Amino acid sequence: MSSTRTVPVLMYHHVTPAGGAINVTPDHFRGQLAWLRRRGYRSLTCAQFAAHLAGAPAPARSVLMTFDDGYLDNYVHAWPLLREYGFHAVIFLVTGWVGDGPARAAAGQGGDLPETPDHAACSARVAAGQASDIALRWSEIQRMQADGVCEFHSHTHTHTRWDKQDPGNKNSRMQIELAQSRQCLQEHLGGVSDHLCWPQGYFDADYVKIAQDAGFRHLYTTRAFGQNRPGSDPASIFRFAVRNTTGDSVGRRIQVAANPVAGPVFNAWKRWKRGQRYSG
Repeated sequence: MSSTRTVPVLMYHHVTPAGGAINVTPDHFRGQLAWLRRRGYRSLTCAQFAAHLAGAPAPARSVLMTFDDGYLDNYVHAWPLLREYGFHAVIFLVTGWVGDGPARAAAGQGGDLPETPDHAACSARVAAGQASDIALRWSEIQRMQADGVCEFHSHTHTHTRWDKQDPGNKNSRMQIELAQSRQCLQEHLGGVSDHLCWPQGYFDADYVKIAQDAGFRHLYTTRAFGQNRPGSDPASIFRFAVRNTTGDSVGRRIQVAANPVAGPVFNAWKRWKRGQRYSG
């Protein structure tokens, strides 16, 4: 084990046959998990990842697998594959979207599978007040949590960009969001961790302080071009988005992210390239 090792954090949203930009098909997800297993990777829990940031050496070939929002397809398609391949995942819940009712059918377990639409269709359902159609239920969450495959943390209560919707009151709005999210997690899952994922990737210095005051210490971003090493700031955890592509393709990205030489060079180049695009 190395005290300077980087742990790449993978960011998913959907695993669904619909496919698309941030929708990984089950076949591609299977291929990605198979690549990880063939090469001896292990997926950490949030507690293990936090220990890594605090200085405890992580095992070689470690990743953290995260899913944002808490979509139904995480239960229907991702969970059975995670179980099959022996990996652990972290799901950040928009707690205001989570519904009640019995657990629905999951792949490979019999019964007709529920609809799992792509991201654009899911967003339209949420906007129409129909989040319960495409989001997880507490019964499904509890089932996934009980067998140890998935763990669940806060992604706020409504996933709203208050800096756009109500900029003059964004800080008080975020305080309410976090309080509501914590209450839901405590009520339904019996506890709340100190891990929080920002809605739509937005945060600023005010939000960081509000989150820390609310009891959140490990804050997950959508910033891709950095390394999560021992001693890294837990208030700025880097993640890169996993695309609807092969295991070999995702594997190359993981290997670059974890490499102590190639990783920083790649990240610096990507930051420069992005800066050139926005200043051109």
